[in-house]
Amino acid sequence: MKHLFTLLSLLAIQGLYAQQNISSFFSGTWKVEGKELYEHWDRLSDDHLKGFSYGFSEGKGISTIEYIDLKATNGKLIFEANVIGQNDGKAIQFEGSSGKDYYIFLNPEHDFPKKILYKKFSEDTMHVAIGAGGKEYTFNMIRQVTTGNHTSTAIVDTTYDEALAQKLNADERGMKSYFFVVLKTGTNQTKDKNLINESFTGHMANINRLVNEDKLIVAGPFGKNQDNYRGLFIFHNVANESELAIILKTDPAIKNSLLDFKIYPWCGSAALPMYLPFSKKISR
Repeated sequence: MKHLFTLLSLLAIQGLYAQQNISSFFSGTWKVEGKELYEHWDRLSDDHLKGFSYGFSEGKGISTIEYIDLKATNGKLIFEANVIGQNDGKAIQFEGSSGKDYYIFLNPEHDFPKKILYKKFSEDTMHVAIGAGGKEYTFNMIRQVTTGNHTSTAIVDTTYDEALAQKLNADERGMKSYFFVVLKTGTNQTKDKNLINESFTGHMANINRLVNEDKLIVAGPFGKNQDNYRGLFIFHNVANESELAIILKTDPAIKNSLLDFKIYPWCGSAALPMYLPFSKKISR
C-alpha cells in the first residue's frame, strides 16, 4: 500500500473536533506539497465521508490511486482505504484515537503503514507522518479549494472542484472534446476462419493497448441492427482525425477490412475517463 500515505492526511483533524461528528474541515480537495498528488472528500452526513485520491502526470493525465471511506460509529473513528491493484481489491481498515492536537490511526497487522500520525498547522495546512518498523514518511497537505471564511463552521461548498477541473482540461461547463468512432462491417467478406479469429483476437489486444496508452476510454459492441453498426470507440489525447485514422488502422480487424470506421468530433463530460478504474474492479 505504498500510495496510502497520499490520501490519509485529512483524518488528523477529527481529533480536534467532536468524536461522533466528522468536521466539515475535511470536505474539498487537498494537495501533497511539492507533488502532483491529490485527494478529494465528499461529505455524506455528519459522521460519514467518502472520497478518492488521484495523481497527475504529463502525458498520462489523471489516474485514480484509491477509494476511501471514513465513518464515526459507536464512539470509534474507522477509516478504510481500497488501493487500486493491491490487496486483491479488499479495503484496509484503521482505527483512530486522538489527543489535544494530534490524531493517530493504527493497524498493527498491516505491513505498511501500521501507524499514521497527523498534526493540524492551520485551517489550510496539516502535517502527516506515517510509518512502520522504524521507517517513516512525512509531508504536508495544502487545501486547494476554499469558500468563504475559513473560521466558519458552515460546510464548505465543494460542488465545483477547481483543481480537478483544471487537471481534466474541463471548460467552464465541465466538458471537453473527444472523438467518437462508429465501427461498421467492412468490405472483406472472407470465410477464412483463421484470418477472422486472428484479426479479432488482435482487435481486443489493440483495444487494451490503446486504453493503457490513455487514448481509448470507451469501447463496446452494438446489438444487432439494420445499419450494420458493430461497435463504438471514444478517444481523447489525440491531436486530430488524421492521427486517429492512423491509430485505428493498427487494429488488425480494421487493417484486414473486416471492420470499417467513421470518425465524429464529440463533446462530453471531462470526467468521463475517471470511470476506468471502476471497470477493473467489477470485472472477474
